[in-house]
Amino acid sequence: MRFSNITLAAAMAAATFSLGCTPHEAGAHTATPEVQAVPVSQQSATPVETSTSSSTVTPASTQATAQAGAGSHPTPPVLDSLIKGTLPARGLYVFRFAANQRRLKHLIGIADSTEVNALIIDVKDEFGLNYEPTDPMVKKNAGTQVKARNLQALVDTIRAHGILPVARIVVFKDSVTARNNPDHTIRKADGTAWHDKKGQTWVNPYANAIWEYNFRVAEDAIKMGFGEIQFDYIRFPEPFKSLPQQVFPEQNGRTKPQVLAEFLQTARARFAKMGVRTTADIFGLVTTVGGALEVGQQWEHVSPNVDVVLPMVYPSHYPPGSFQLPHPNAAPYDVIHIAISRARERDEKLGIKDEHIRPWLQAFSLGKPAYGAHEIEEQKRAVYDSGYDGWVMWEPGSRYDKFLPALEKTFVSRKKNPPVPRPANRLD
Repeated sequence: MRFSNITLAAAMAAATFSLGCTPHEAGAHTATPEVQAVPVSQQSATPVETSTSSSTVTPASTQATAQAGAGSHPTPPVLDSLIKGTLPARGLYVFRFAANQRRLKHLIGIADSTEVNALIIDVKDEFGLNYEPTDPMVKKNAGTQVKARNLQALVDTIRAHGILPVARIVVFKDSVTARNNPDHTIRKADGTAWHDKKGQTWVNPYANAIWEYNFRVAEDAIKMGFGEIQFDYIRFPEPFKSLPQQVFPEQNGRTKPQVLAEFLQTARARFAKMGVRTTADIFGLVTTVGGALEVGQQWEHVSPNVDVVLPMVYPSHYPPGSFQLPHPNAAPYDVIHIAISRARERDEKLGIKDEHIRPWLQAFSLGKPAYGAHEIEEQKRAVYDSGYDGWVMWEPGSRYDKFLPALEKTFVSRKKNPPVPRPANRLD
């Protein structure tokens, strides 16, 4: 199969592959709209600037302070290296309802006793925030979902254990903000709101007010002590032919890949001033498709504008025949080795080296075979053979006990230098 010629529409036609239903959407809940957000000036292409060894969890801070700076939080030497990117991150995803003291105690215990050194926590998902904000603009779009109690105290505890707290922020699939801000949504040709196949509205990626809102959420996270900002849903919704055409106010002639790159570039510059790196989740298919996906993601536009790219190279999400593999889900090593090796080759052409790619690993079962410790070991081996040390695991309910046998007791660099070459004919 020649992936460089695959269009997103063709990939969607495969029965086992759908960009619109990734595990990153698992665990979603309904929410009710809040009140109108304060709009930001729309006259410019850029947004307006505004101003360790124990597994026992005792909050390192008992009162959240919204104005606390990054320097006021615990920063052991290992954590400092993780924040700066000189030590690769190996992490676990923590969904909204697992961000509580009881569940985090268990996850911190895993990190304390294994190679895991990062926790990716939902700060904002597609149904609102996971903390109580004080910024009026942010507060009005918080949503009504249950929120983590005293998230800053939990983050300080994570930091005190030398673990990197990563803030996952869902950006353009945001039903709460879309309902609250009808002037900043994707439209139909008649000017009314466009809806996806689930009936949800999406915010408009070209709207500067939406940029500013997400930047302020990220700044809140940094003030709470998060050491990395990880953006998810850096994309447009799928333009299925069965749905009305999408219309984008404020587009001003910019393509989808261009505006996503502008968003990431602006975010990276803004948060670098606060001493925090910016990362982004993208579809795994982006690593091997030569052009842009119809959702706007293209490797050469995303990669240069973030500190780390996190491709979702879940083997279960590749259709039969991908990389000449009859059943990609049954070949986790081959899928990830080929996909990440190709991403490294594209980065090298851009002059990007080092630990710039940190793939999401599949810690869930979707079809046969069921995934367990062996499949995690194979995925990790593929990452190391591709020339990287970092990875993160996605399990929608943040339950990782069945995968613990695949985790080493301490962090040891395993990446191959030089990397193991991928099969030359698998992308032909």
